[in-house]
Amino acid sequence: MFSSFFFDPEIEKKKIKNFKNSLDRMRAGDYNHIERRSYWGDRVNTIVTSKEEILQTSRELIRQQGWSAVSIRSVAAACGVSVGSIYNYFDSKADLVGATVESVWSEIFHRPNDMSVFQSVESCITWMYGRMAYGSEQYPGFFTLHSLGFMRKEKEDGKGRMQHAWQHILDALCFVMTQDQKIRPDAFTEDFTEEKLASVLFSLMLSALLRQDYDPSTVLEMVRRLIY
Repeated sequence: MFSSFFFDPEIEKKKIKNFKNSLDRMRAGDYNHIERRSYWGDRVNTIVTSKEEILQTSRELIRQQGWSAVSIRSVAAACGVSVGSIYNYFDSKADLVGATVESVWSEIFHRPNDMSVFQSVESCITWMYGRMAYGSEQYPGFFTLHSLGFMRKEKEDGKGRMQHAWQHILDALCFVMTQDQKIRPDAFTEDFTEEKLASVLFSLMLSALLRQDYDPSTVLEMVRRLIY
């Protein structure tokens, strides 16, 4: 349902330190280290062995500098590879950005260690709003940029990938409704289905993202009155 991401804190600290050094050189117009140093600071070949390595680096660029920092050249520099190596995995900047969009959503809504959050609608909503707050903190401006940028016609790939991630969230909400033992037997009808309620809840989530309001209390009260 959701992708999992696991991080070693010490390794991440080393990555971030070397990444910041790389960014400082790039800001100064120095790209000579592209072929010699990796995101981790080690000497590497000019071929990236993992698409996930590229996406991880792209996510780190977003954390540090925002979406405007993501380009084929800047990601290549941060990875320590040639520009051509990035093109081995992504046909264009739009393709790279689109894949990064999906990977950011996957990181934000990664599978929790405590799967009991999917046993009730209340606990699931509480968890989702908590993850929204996490995403806003880790990727400042990410959610608002989606609404203003990736919904444009020329951003079809990013839009499609974003909607793919959204569908996973909708599917999760529908699944939880089949597991929640507290829901009244007569809560749903032909006109008021689990899918329709999930769509309403998701719309409220998107509205909360744009407002940067991560307090789920009103939504939880609405759920209690509707289906419990």
